[in-house]
Amino acid sequence: MSLIQKLRRRLFRPREVIEGYQSEELVETIYRKTVAFRPEGDWPLVANLTAVLDFGGGAGIHYKLARQKSSGIRWAVVETPAMVHRASELATDQLMFFDDIEKAADWLGSIDLMHSNGAIQYVDDPIGTVKALCAVGPAKMVWCRVPISEGSAREEIQTSFLSNNGPGQLASGSDKLVRYVRHWIPEKSFVSAHEGYRLTEHGPDPREHGSQQFSFTRH
Repeated sequence: MSLIQKLRRRLFRPREVIEGYQSEELVETIYRKTVAFRPEGDWPLVANLTAVLDFGGGAGIHYKLARQKSSGIRWAVVETPAMVHRASELATDQLMFFDDIEKAADWLGSIDLMHSNGAIQYVDDPIGTVKALCAVGPAKMVWCRVPISEGSAREEIQTSFLSNNGPGQLASGSDKLVRYVRHWIPEKSFVSAHEGYRLTEHGPDPREHGSQQFSFTRH
């Protein structure tokens, strides 16, 4: 996006607002952008893996990158019912979409990796969801862009541009605002929710201000 485009967007903010991640227009935008996206680069994290549970993986954007490194990898995306319904058209014998963690785990069998990038903060019960993911027993858990609060848990209303959701650029049409609830999670609560796991890596995530990245390995 050019400097002029950024300036225009700041001065002339869209008037239309989309509410929440179940919005049909938001889901369709992410779906179409994911289909059109052509990933580049390497992803060492998924090398030699065979089964990954991708929590909040949209329409399979991370799978498109992962299969460049591991062409035979099996990938289960856990998403909202609306996204699962739309993205199911992209399902194959290697890529599947689920709105339930246990069903995704049953399809995968043994799970090498649970991967989640900027998703846990948008569920109604972040800590309960972390515990549910631990319960299916992935060998490793990697979290990216987790908003960590310094004090107690809190929530806020976050607003983004529709064009910022999903990979790449918005193909056509006017931009809109998207509004949803984001949770800030206390670090102690987040780490302690990983029962049966030990923290192996932790630090600020440079991709999003105030967020952290974590890696856990099963005992």
